[in-house]
Amino acid sequence: MKTIERVQTGVRLEKRTLKVLKGLAEYLDLSLGDLLEGMVLHAFEGKAPFSEETLKQIAKLKAVYGLDLTAADSHALKEDGDGR
Repeated sequence: MKTIERVQTGVRLEKRTLKVLKGLAEYLDLSLGDLLEGMVLHAFEGKAPFSEETLKQIAKLKAVYGLDLTAADSHALKEDGDGR
């Protein structure tokens, strides 16, 4: 195992996306931070972070929380009242 230093950060996420992430972290028995770190480290190497089974669970969570956003929506989201 490698020793690291973690820092507390405040990030803003779309509400339904956060609910799906929290649900997935619970399903995988991980903290939200550990889930996000793993996703980012996989992405940095161009690797898919999730198995087919996990992708099926994500689809279920997206349906439960009404998350209809896709990768195509990335960088094209406008928050109410932010002028973008």
